Amino acid sequence: MLHRVAILIIALAGLAGPVSAATANECPAVLQHQFQQLDSDQLIDLCEFAGRPVLVVNTASFCGYTGQFEGLEALFQRYGEAGLMIVGVPSNDFNQEARDQAETAEICYANYGVTFTMTAPQSVRGAAAHPLFRTLARESGSPPRWNFHKYLIAPDGTVSAQFPSQIAPQDARITSLIEAQLAR
Repeated sequence: MLHRVAILIIALAGLAGPVSAATANECPAVLQHQFQQLDSDQLIDLCEFAGRPVLVVNTASFCGYTGQFEGLEALFQRYGEAGLMIVGVPSNDFNQEARDQAETAEICYANYGVTFTMTAPQSVRGAAAHPLFRTLARESGSPPRWNFHKYLIAPDGTVSAQFPSQIAPQDARITSLIEAQLAR
């Protein structure tokens, strides 16, 4: 009887539309990571973003590129409702991040109005890099060379592109790929 109930539930779920990868517990390897949320005890499970394009960016509070927070937020406002996820990962690997999470949060949330996902500070390069960044570097062929290096993960979980710091978040090279991935 229990087996029949499970089959009925699965059949009814199919009537509601396609089951996302996250719902089906199919999470691409690149997204099988968790982070602590910036200045919070909350955990961020990247598997929740499966089936969507995800832009991962290593950030810093005191960098010449810190103004890119505005462009990242504008990108999120433009494409977030359509499915784009942005994950900002503060890092002091280039000695330009606040030493205190509260200060990093103040800069991100209060100064720049960030509403996209921000993690607690992490190492993003070398042997100490968070496993996500080791994967991104391996799959893209390019570790972050500076703050605000961007990686675009396609809805299927492949690393579809990487962009160095000097390429602004709203550059057509980024937006055209996002639009193509959202159109699938």
